[in-house]
Amino acid sequence: MRAGEIVFTGMERVVFGRPAAEAVVEAADRLGAKHVFILAGKTLNRETDAVAKIAAALGPRFAGVHDDMPAHSPRDAVVACANKAREAGCDLLLSVGGGSTTDGGKAVTICLEHDIREPDGLEPFRTVVDEITGKRSFPQYRAPRVRQICVPTTLSGGEFNARAGVTEPRLRLKQAYIHPGIIPLQVIFDPAVTVHTPEWLWLSTGIRAVDHSVETFCSIDGNAYTDSTSLQALRLLGRGLPAVKRDPSDLAARLDCQIGAWISMTGIVSGTRMGASHAIGHVLGGSAGVPHGYTSCVMLPAVLAFNATINGERQAEIAAALGKPGQPASEVLDAFIGGLGLPRRLRDVGVQRDDLQRIATNCMLDDWTFSNPRRINGAQEIVPILKSVY
Repeated sequence: MRAGEIVFTGMERVVFGRPAAEAVVEAADRLGAKHVFILAGKTLNRETDAVAKIAAALGPRFAGVHDDMPAHSPRDAVVACANKAREAGCDLLLSVGGGSTTDGGKAVTICLEHDIREPDGLEPFRTVVDEITGKRSFPQYRAPRVRQICVPTTLSGGEFNARAGVTEPRLRLKQAYIHPGIIPLQVIFDPAVTVHTPEWLWLSTGIRAVDHSVETFCSIDGNAYTDSTSLQALRLLGRGLPAVKRDPSDLAARLDCQIGAWISMTGIVSGTRMGASHAIGHVLGGSAGVPHGYTSCVMLPAVLAFNATINGERQAEIAAALGKPGQPASEVLDAFIGGLGLPRRLRDVGVQRDDLQRIATNCMLDDWTFSNPRRINGAQEIVPILKSVY
């Protein structure tokens, strides 16, 4: 009999299928917010009216907007946003956009609470991983009083996690900031806003959600509760992503994808450890600049193949959930990803062959390397996985 623990977060609610502006105003009313500061995606803010509609609906409570949060949320960009939000008197932070605005926003709330005004001020707040044992050290600090709500426009699911990935540009390394108090209070799913998301970004972050589901189902912490959510998320994403590819205006399919991405995070947010696809993905993002979704497009099938000798029976259920019973899960995912027109090789996402060793070495600084179902004993065992998809 297995033993375990499910830890629930401090998120209060998820609103789905309603206009974002309407739901944001209701949230501001409920929370008593007077100065709502928006952290938005640059393209979304400057080339669409999605952010302007929300700002107009907020009326005098709209305190300003910042739309300069590059991919992987660099420290300096986080602090720049925090300084601007502080000056505006922000009492509620609204993130509208992809994963960088979500994770960057979590870190912004840390900066606001602890008066961090320079990038190096974030250093004491990051989680440190022992590269030999994989043990994490969590700094203790006050939870932010200025909270965050999110209107996500991609499918990476980070809005459900009390973990922010922030890149240290000088080290070219994405680092984790983990604290129960940085979980957003509310998430708003408005599929109409997501029609502005570039196809490659929507679909690739959808594969990131597939990765959450697969590595949760294969996790060394797996249990019946997270098993059931993982398989349902795969079913929703398995039909929703191709449907949006066929018809980008299909809002019902977009909402299927959003709900699938939400459910895919059940394991992660309740304490389930992921495996090497996530660990390598973190490093490919921070160390090699690969977009978040593309890391899963390239690495997930390769990691499944690497782990197949350990959890082949589990992987068979993944293939069945995606409508391909009896086929190897690594091949099913490879074909599914390729069928969406997404990249399948590291060289196709800008990774240089002579950088593989550095990437593998940095993977030993990520705690989820140490919870991969098939034990990884050092960087020398990661290099062949990377080479297999170069």
